[in-house]
Amino acid sequence: MSSDVTPAYIAIDWGTTNRRIYVLTAGGAVLDTVRDDRGVLAMAPGDYPNEIAAIRVRFGALPIIAAGMVGSTRGWREAAYVPAPADLPTLAGAATRIPQLDVTIVPGVSLLTDTRADVMRGEEVQVLGAVAAGLAPADALFAQPGTHNKWVRVTGGRIADFATTMTGELFALVKGHGILAGMLDGPVANGPAFRDGLSRGAGACDLTAALFGVRASVLLGRIAADDAASYASGLLIGNDIGAVPDMAGQTVHLLSSGLLADLYTIGIEARGGTVVALDSHAGFLAGLHAIREHLS
Repeated sequence: MSSDVTPAYIAIDWGTTNRRIYVLTAGGAVLDTVRDDRGVLAMAPGDYPNEIAAIRVRFGALPIIAAGMVGSTRGWREAAYVPAPADLPTLAGAATRIPQLDVTIVPGVSLLTDTRADVMRGEEVQVLGAVAAGLAPADALFAQPGTHNKWVRVTGGRIADFATTMTGELFALVKGHGILAGMLDGPVANGPAFRDGLSRGAGACDLTAALFGVRASVLLGRIAADDAASYASGLLIGNDIGAVPDMAGQTVHLLSSGLLADLYTIGIEARGGTVVALDSHAGFLAGLHAIREHLS
């Protein structure tokens, strides 16, 4: 078989709730992929050797490189954070190796200043991989919407600064618990209610008051009950985007897809930013492939 169709290694994006496994050639081309719910929350530390064996039974006896929460204190084997600024060679140099199983776990990145502390695992591979693949320039601002959105500033091809926001988690919490439970069951969609929420949330220093205002607005007829979820989503996303300084005129490289990416695009453009949509899976694979090459 020629090298372009010969499996060379397995790459795993091993997250909290989900896992995506890729089989790649020596050149980084994807031969096979599968996504399942075997994230770290579904695993005990002693489960991983058998899980690795099962992966190899299915995909072949290949070296494995993994990133994400598998390297956290809640995962299999801790791969200690490397401090920002960090690039792909930095991540490769600090990778945790499990030689008896031929597994390499990529570390995350940390940020610690006099006023802020932050960490990331997995997102750094997507961001730096996007730069390595030429999908984004070496000096760029990234956003990675999700349960915990990341704003990442890359300078000279290195992650220089980043901030994590709990936007998605907050929406899920207020939807399922507390005084707004049962009021946010309608669909979230772009429309007047979502855009009103964006406007109210941008720059708001009274976010908790604004959230209570969702309930009051429905009770008093200011917002239709079916629009409450869209308004609350806009409120939180608008507050998230509003915290980014000088958004007007900036280009944001968005590593996301689906409805959430669409909503963030609307919010960023409403503040005068420009969005470049990127394939997060392509960024992840390019990042892990580059890290693997630095390990050699």
